[in-house]
Amino acid sequence: MSDRKAFLLRLDPALHDALQRWAGAEFRSLNAQIEFLLRRAAESAGRFTANRDPETPAEG
Repeated sequence: MSDRKAFLLRLDPALHDALQRWAGAEFRSLNAQIEFLLRRAAESAGRFTANRDPETPAEG
């Protein structure tokens, strides 16, 4: 079993529905879709690199 952090996320119902439809269209669970979108946004913003230890601050 992989290490995952669980937490409560409150969403606007309309956003939840839109994300659920999007996830279904891409054959993902809602949870996987949200993680995919958050990861992509964090990488795009230079806040996350998949190969970096999360405890090590990013350079720059």
